[in-house]
Amino acid sequence: MKNIAIIGASGYTGAQITALIQAEAELTIQGLYVSENSLDKGKPLSDLYPVYQQVKHSLQPLTAEAKAAIVNEADAVVLALEHVISLELAAYFYEQGLAVFDLSGAYRFSDPAQYPKWYGFEHNQLATLEKAIYGLAEWNAEAIANTRMIAVPGCYPTASLTALKPLKPFLTDAYPVINAVSGVTGAGRKAQLHTSFCEVSLTPYGVLGHRHQPEIATQLGQEVIFTPHLGNFKRGILATITVQLKPGTTTEQISEAYAVYDNSDIVKVMHNRFPKVDDVVLTPNCILGWKYDEQSGYLVVSSAIDNLMKGAASQALQCIKIHYQLA
Repeated sequence: MKNIAIIGASGYTGAQITALIQAEAELTIQGLYVSENSLDKGKPLSDLYPVYQQVKHSLQPLTAEAKAAIVNEADAVVLALEHVISLELAAYFYEQGLAVFDLSGAYRFSDPAQYPKWYGFEHNQLATLEKAIYGLAEWNAEAIANTRMIAVPGCYPTASLTALKPLKPFLTDAYPVINAVSGVTGAGRKAQLHTSFCEVSLTPYGVLGHRHQPEIATQLGQEVIFTPHLGNFKRGILATITVQLKPGTTTEQISEAYAVYDNSDIVKVMHNRFPKVDDVVLTPNCILGWKYDEQSGYLVVSSAIDNLMKGAASQALQCIKIHYQLA
């Protein structure tokens, strides 16, 4: 039985992974934590999210005493926090010997020079950063099993990379073009006018400057054009990607490339059919649909995930189970 502490449990992702861990027979919750200044401290999680009535834990402030208890009692911590806060806490718990599953962007780049440009802070935990592994579960399982510092990927990169990585041998120098739409829960639980449901209308944002673009490019090994959109629905991501393939690439070769997912319980691939967001909401699944025009050499692939599940919480759970050989 592995004992997991969840820090940042009051947010959408933190609450979601709490419910997922609660349902796992070989995992238990050491405690749920929020900042010492949080208005949610002391409240049962089920008061914030009545859908999670099965979770009996209350939200505790992350005091020095709480941190000591986590070190003494937990095997691992899940961090569902802002990047700068995770930066320090991940290093602290890693140095104390715990496994760390970080849902922020604080450890997703191995190059520390990327953080001032894309996240606005200098990375000051270089020893821990050197140990961090990118937790794209279907592609980095061996590394995830052998490290204690796992950076869980972003939601848009998860959808995009799951679709693109099988195609890597066939890509030309032309940049893949990724157009992706996310539900408003991707912006987090904090109230903001531009993510208020009454204010949201389908619109692009972060054009030619979103921090997930270099994350996708780094893990793919090729530059991409990435345009995210905010949609007026709660959960889910649909990424539709157009790529130019090398001359002579055949439909059969593409089918063989996507066969990498044939034994996956999570990723389903469809040829000449395309997914919709409702196909994956509230599931850990990723559904890919693709079509290829051999004459022009262009392929279109759509990738659908739930941004709070495969895009965050359920992928973190995949990483936990891979790390502890429970999967």
